[in-house]
Amino acid sequence: MPVHHTFHSELEKLNQKLLTMGAMVEDRVRKAVTVIETHDEELVNSIIRSDYQIDDMEVEIEEDCLKILALHQPVASDLRFLITVIKINNEIERIGDMAVNIAKRVGVIAESASLMKGVYDYSEMSEHVINMLRMSLDALVHRDAAMARQIFLIEDKVNTLRNQAYEAVLKMLAKYPEHPGCMINNYLLARHLERIADRATNIAEEVIYLVEGEIIRVR
Repeated sequence: MPVHHTFHSELEKLNQKLLTMGAMVEDRVRKAVTVIETHDEELVNSIIRSDYQIDDMEVEIEEDCLKILALHQPVASDLRFLITVIKINNEIERIGDMAVNIAKRVGVIAESASLMKGVYDYSEMSEHVINMLRMSLDALVHRDAAMARQIFLIEDKVNTLRNQAYEAVLKMLAKYPEHPGCMINNYLLARHLERIADRATNIAEEVIYLVEGEIIRVR
């Protein structure tokens, strides 16, 4: 088989692995925001137990990138693609970690479920975060820099909602000072969601670099 054909076949396989990993992480994030509302113990444990799958895939993708770089010494757009894959691979794995962290927080405060529901409604923030993640992955699939740039606008909304969550937690902590653990973990849910939004923004920046060759940093 010609070397050129083998090289581009390897790039396509790498691309598919990255997209598969992205879909897996998006599914975990959707499950994580679900348990914020449902406190489903079985789903919480399922999210935590599945963390190794994302970790293993991240290592496999990074090793594939390094092998391709060593064997084929790509240049121009192919090199840019590999650099992008390495960076996005890391961002996706970190998002998977945040989903696990959300599940762990929910597990810790499950005993105060009735109190937790009264602290802050995370549904709007969760919707924005999932939308940002979905758009970032769609932009990667379609090599759509314009869609990637739309994500930057949503991030401001997420930051505003995080601040609202912080204020709500402070008020509830003043009202229920005997439950500091529950309140702290409630605010950490907002921080984890915000971090997922940040990572989705990072993916969008890398998509723009992949498509246009321009390095963008919105923060």
